[in-house]
Amino acid sequence: MEFNLHSENNTAGKPIRCKAAVARKAGEPLVIEEIEVAPPKAWEVRIKILCTSLCHSDVTIWKMAAGPIAFFPRIFGHEAAGVVESVGENVVEVKEGDFVLPTFQSNCGECRDCKSQKGNACSKFPVPFYGGMPRDGTSRFTDMNGQTIHHFFSVSSFSEYTVVDICHVVKMNLEIPTDKACLLSCGVTTGVGAACKFAQVEEGSTVAIFGLGAVGLAVAEGARICKASRIIGVDLNPDKFEIGKNFGITEFINPASCGEKSVSQVIEEMTDGGADYCFECIGLASIMADAFNSSRQGGGKTVVLGVEMHGSPLSISPYQILRGRTVMGCMFGGLKPKSELSSYVQKYLDHELNLDAFITHEVNFKDINQAFDLLHQGKSLRCIIWMDKIENGK
Repeated sequence: MEFNLHSENNTAGKPIRCKAAVARKAGEPLVIEEIEVAPPKAWEVRIKILCTSLCHSDVTIWKMAAGPIAFFPRIFGHEAAGVVESVGENVVEVKEGDFVLPTFQSNCGECRDCKSQKGNACSKFPVPFYGGMPRDGTSRFTDMNGQTIHHFFSVSSFSEYTVVDICHVVKMNLEIPTDKACLLSCGVTTGVGAACKFAQVEEGSTVAIFGLGAVGLAVAEGARICKASRIIGVDLNPDKFEIGKNFGITEFINPASCGEKSVSQVIEEMTDGGADYCFECIGLASIMADAFNSSRQGGGKTVVLGVEMHGSPLSISPYQILRGRTVMGCMFGGLKPKSELSSYVQKYLDHELNLDAFITHEVNFKDINQAFDLLHQGKSLRCIIWMDKIENGK
């Protein structure tokens, strides 16, 4: 795979006019319109997006009409793959023409947390929910009337071109197909990494996963790679069992079919005391408590991956914690993007990691609202949105 951005009219250092899918109001269909993308400032990279996909986090915040993280108009999107169009001052790790992933997870490599082996937080650039660039808070997008358009998760990939801080850019191996690389910029990495890197699921262990969306199924894929003996999926959609089998799900629980028993009671009976590892992939405090109560005493681990957006507190029994259960949370699977994402690329190239099955639909950029419809209808795991026509995108 080779990229050539050189042309007679070099765009480096100049504003670019391009198409973007702009969210004008909360919950309303995105509008494809022409915008202007400013050149990158120091420490920034302007990226030509090749393809992007729709994550549930995009939809969740797109629906929010008010609150500290609600900014409109806005360009959503944070799972994508692209090629560097130009770079600002002080950028040395990527150059024009490089194949890259923009990631919402920052990784400056300089702060105390980035240098620590304990996690993947970046204290210099915490996970952003505001609407501008991480260093100065300003936007690189304007519409044709000169109005500012806000950023999202430091990526904003629903645009033919975007500007991303270098702390959110990872250079990619050219051997991985563009659409498969796109998946690694958020959801799949979050789930697989949570099982393999963060929780370190052991061979022969029992895993319970609450919510079998793309992240939950990625947890199952990670648990399968780690050779868990039983991988129990919990979801209200019975179709998810057959889908989940592609990712290692061995047993399925529909909470609506448990009768008078709670899900935690069912799991405790199934596993003779509870699962070794429980993963919450929905984002509801009540489900987080169910997951915790489904874990085994004396060492059961519960990992929270879902983002609780309702402000509800997590209520669990201190006595159960004293009995040896733990609850933890992680973002982006606990991985440091710049140094650890390449290992998942290699797993895919070595046929150890199943990425292909996550892609259930593909649409052209002009049809991006179809991706929202498919997700709302529960029909898609990941819908790849090609910036050029699908037949030319691969």
